[in-house]
Amino acid sequence: MKTTIALVTGGFTGEAVISLKSANVIEKNLDTEKFDVYKIIITRTSWYYEDANGFKNEIDRNHFTLTLKEEIIRFDVVFIALHGSPGEDGKLQGYFDMLQIPYTTCDALTSAITMNKGYTKAIVSDIPNLHIARSKQLFDNTKANIDFINTTLKLPYFVKPNNGGSSIGMSKVKTVEELPTALEKALQKDTQVLVEEFIQGREFTIGVYKSKNGIKVLPTTEVIPSKEFFDFEAKYTPGVTEEITPGRMSVKELRQVEQVAAAVYQKLNCNGMTRIDFILEEKSDNFYFIEINTVPGQTETSFIPQQVRATGMTLKEFYTELIEVTLA
Repeated sequence: MKTTIALVTGGFTGEAVISLKSANVIEKNLDTEKFDVYKIIITRTSWYYEDANGFKNEIDRNHFTLTLKEEIIRFDVVFIALHGSPGEDGKLQGYFDMLQIPYTTCDALTSAITMNKGYTKAIVSDIPNLHIARSKQLFDNTKANIDFINTTLKLPYFVKPNNGGSSIGMSKVKTVEELPTALEKALQKDTQVLVEEFIQGREFTIGVYKSKNGIKVLPTTEVIPSKEFFDFEAKYTPGVTEEITPGRMSVKELRQVEQVAAAVYQKLNCNGMTRIDFILEEKSDNFYFIEINTVPGQTETSFIPQQVRATGMTLKEFYTELIEVTLA
């Protein structure tokens, strides 16, 4: 008997377009001999499954069920492919917890915490060999806050929404005069802003997931943007960024990164697949934590699919294992 899967996508933020692309790749690579898959699209006004005729069948949110031709479909597991809210910030996870339906991501608490970059860094800051860039968390764009940043941090800065992804609303600030505009841009996306010192070095990203044999670290990807930093365009436009998988680093550096990445995953009590972004500082080879993504992109240009293929696994095998571990 096949396992019935709800592949949940869409969302309430600007990342919805990426969520839909991720879901398309996942759907294409799920094993149809093992799984019956229904792609459920969530928007602010509707939760629905679109059938082959283009008809939008509404989900009963009281039970998270779908009725097709008078048959009630109940889901064995939810594959969450929804970046941002409500799929990455714990809201959907809490909903599914109450309905006792298993899902493929971190739990509600971990999802909510890791969506907040400042809180996440505070939790992982005591992990051995992990370094954190100096930063400040702001809640408004005032002269007092601007003066505070300019007297406590060294230029250049990265200014980013504290809760968000895909580098939406992020800016690199090189001069004092640029800071107010960067803060305003970030505050349009969130009520909290993180301002952190720029770390000179090479950028890497690494997938970590819970396999049948415990925590497993995927090969790293080295990220070399042609633009000044890895913004939304660089992330999702083919050819704008050079991506090398596995990334170029020494055996010593690789072992250190793998140990630290696994420690971050464990410290945050993660489940499913995650992706950790970091900088390898140029002058010291220190590993600087940037952020963790608990619903990492699965588009054709995303990192996790690249890293999975680098191990010799297919995406079909990888997704199957994620689902089976979720149900174990």
